[in-house]
Amino acid sequence: MENGPSVASQVIISIIPIVGIVMGCVVVFFYILWVHRERMLMIDKGTYQPAPFDLDTFSLLSGILLVAVGMTLTIVFVVVGTSAYTLLGGLIPLTVGIALLAFFSLRARQRSA
Repeated sequence: MENGPSVASQVIISIIPIVGIVMGCVVVFFYILWVHRERMLMIDKGTYQPAPFDLDTFSLLSGILLVAVGMTLTIVFVVVGTSAYTLLGGLIPLTVGIALLAFFSLRARQRSA
């Protein structure tokens, strides 16, 4: 008798992530296809209004988030000898939240000025 899991169960367990990734890609593909068709129909009818993209806001938000996550990873990798990787489970959401609050306060100051 075998003590470990059977070969069939190992195959099924290894197929689950593959099926999940494929199904996720199918959903994303059809979403992009339907949005494209919708925009093409709107252009044909003359009702398409492109949404403005605020590059300053996007740059500020992505910059703050990347700096916050990068600093967290750097600090954890420097201190890795005395703590566990499970610390990342709390520090990354914490820094993302702090970054979002900083983003909010910066945008509020910019709009009031």
